[in-house]
Amino acid sequence: MQAAELSQAMATGVIESYMSSGATGYDTKTYEHLKFYVDTQAWLPKNAVIVNKAAFDVLDAASKTALLKAGADAEARGWSVSQAKNTEYLDLLKKNGMTIMAPSAQLKADMKKVGETMQKEWLEKAGADGKTLLDGFMK
Repeated sequence: MQAAELSQAMATGVIESYMSSGATGYDTKTYEHLKFYVDTQAWLPKNAVIVNKAAFDVLDAASKTALLKAGADAEARGWSVSQAKNTEYLDLLKKNGMTIMAPSAQLKADMKKVGETMQKEWLEKAGADGKTLLDGFMK
C-alpha cells in the first residue's frame, strides 16, 4: 500500500496496523487511528551515492582521496541526520498521543528469522555475484 493511501485505509478499517518509518507515521497522522508505535528501526531515513568504478579508477590519487574523504564525511553526516530525524518524528508521534515502545525480544527474534529467510531466498536467485555483494556489505 502506498503511504498516500494509509490514512484512508486506517479510517475505513482496511488496515489495523502497518510497518513503516516514524516519518510516514507522522505524515499520515497515524496517531489519529493507532495508539502504539513499536520502534523496530526497520525504516530509517537514508540515502546513498554510487560512483562508477571505471570513472573512479581513472582519477588521479589526490582526486580519489578527496572523493573518498567527501564520501566518509557525507556518510557520518547522513547517519547523524538520520538518527536526529528519526528521534524528531518519534517525538512528534508521542506529542500526538502515541506510545512509543521498543520491540520485544520475541519480535526481534521473529524479524531476524524473516530477514534470514529473505536473505537466503535472495542469495539463491542472486548467485555468486550476490554473495560477493552481500559479503562486502556485511564487512
